[in-house]
Amino acid sequence: MAVTFSRKPAYAAAAPAPGGSGDLRAKLMAALGNPYISASGAACLFLASLATLVLITSDPHAGAPVIRLPLTKIGATKNAPEGWREALSGDPGHEADFTPGELGLSRNPFGAPAAETAAAAPAEALQNAPPVQQGPGLAQAPIAGLTAPGPGGGPLPIIGADGRTAAEAYARPFTPNGRPKVSVVIGGLGLNAQTTRAAIETLPGEITLSFAPYAEGLQGWIDLARAHGHEVLLETPMEPADYPANDPGPYTLIAANRPEDTVRKLEWLMSRATGYFGLSNYLGARFVDNDQAMTTFNAVLKARGLAFIDDGLAQRRGGPIPRASADRVIDDELSAGAIDAQLRALENGAAGRGQSLGSGFAYPVTINQVRIWAAGLQARGLQLAPASALAHR
Repeated sequence: MAVTFSRKPAYAAAAPAPGGSGDLRAKLMAALGNPYISASGAACLFLASLATLVLITSDPHAGAPVIRLPLTKIGATKNAPEGWREALSGDPGHEADFTPGELGLSRNPFGAPAAETAAAAPAEALQNAPPVQQGPGLAQAPIAGLTAPGPGGGPLPIIGADGRTAAEAYARPFTPNGRPKVSVVIGGLGLNAQTTRAAIETLPGEITLSFAPYAEGLQGWIDLARAHGHEVLLETPMEPADYPANDPGPYTLIAANRPEDTVRKLEWLMSRATGYFGLSNYLGARFVDNDQAMTTFNAVLKARGLAFIDDGLAQRRGGPIPRASADRVIDDELSAGAIDAQLRALENGAAGRGQSLGSGFAYPVTINQVRIWAAGLQARGLQLAPASALAHR
């Protein structure tokens, strides 16, 4: 069939015919009945709708994998105490965005306003807390010879050609003075800019800081912590007893997973940043209780030259790696008085056994009480030590 294209201007076809409106309607109906015209109109309508949809939903990060995590999952445990939300985010949506590979310092590290609740009051006090004497900063990461490209291009820790490990190179130097040693690890950092900055700048350099792997700007936070003298741990989300009701995120180590799946997840987590001397656990009661899962976990850490510091869940677990388990969680009960009582119990434990390790979360009240407690520790005959100083094979 031959198709003839008119050379007349398009608007000529729309001019009224001498016969009046009836002839015009008849011609319009005939045109709509033409299959070529109908198909062309449908195609134009589809393309216009598609263009509108793209304009509405366009994403500046299109093409890059983006994970959205509800912080109610990341930061909450079952029966979590009041105030944990304020320790995580000032974002009313309680969600964290990150694009793997974006490892710079958070774009707005000071901008998240504190939630106006009674539990947020200690956070305001942190803003006015004086900086402490933290000593010299630690060497900037990465240290040459201790990393190799990971599966996503990020840095994976390796044992150096001279046998040096990340557990040794990235630990804070420590010289014992003969007094009982007491250590504290503050975890959950990187999810809230205000509390993370407060922990880095107002706690003594001997306090070990543990960062969530899902934190935006993770490498920048680790660099800042080390510049202030803090050694750093990277948190490993592990399967809790009430999983999946309590879900620590998409890279949670699952006890029943095949060993190769556990290795893949660990490599992704470890390649998020560099400069940490070991891993810590986030939750993990079910994972830690599984022999095969922990054998795989320990083998990976041994091959990578890393330590493992846990919050007490793995106290009965050994392993061929530098290890330490917390004697107590200092903020199970979220009040200044209860935290002070736990810190005194840490001191008593150190006096009796020679050393003691406590674990806490980045709640504003926890950071504030640890800051006050640490200032008077030397006068009470104890030595504040980084967690790495308590880690042994």
